[in-house]
Amino acid sequence: MSGQNTESAPRGLRIVIGSDEAGVDYKDALLADLEADGRVAEVIDIGVHREDEDFTRPYPYVGLAAGQMISEGRADRALLFCGTGLGVAIAANKVAGIRAATAHDSFSVERSVLSNNCQVLTMGQRVVGLELARRLAREWLGYTFDASSASAAKVQVLSDYEGC
Repeated sequence: MSGQNTESAPRGLRIVIGSDEAGVDYKDALLADLEADGRVAEVIDIGVHREDEDFTRPYPYVGLAAGQMISEGRADRALLFCGTGLGVAIAANKVAGIRAATAHDSFSVERSVLSNNCQVLTMGQRVVGLELARRLAREWLGYTFDASSASAAKVQVLSDYEGC
């Protein structure tokens, strides 16, 4: 995994995980993976859950809720799923200060954090295989944005625009 130093990988992360009904199978599978990962201190499952009456809750509510939790400091990052990953990313990106990216390959996952300081990774259950989703989530957890990197000034332009 290029660009990743597992010795300095973040520890004690608070991760939100969520999905709509089109991503619930991946959410449930990766929830267990996150809970078993030593870099994760807390996993906050914001649904959906098959047994709940809000099982068909539309993806915007999931993306907005996850983004808000990060914005308010209640979580560090979020891993979100829907059919394509696009809807939950668009929704999360509506929250000021949040950068969400849909990524289905290792290089994009790496650059989402190292170049863009994305706090939210989204994937599509109808787009990527489960084992690839698991691998990408593991890789994503290991990346940390370097505020002294050449990318920091670019990310600051976005923060300044949003007033964050």
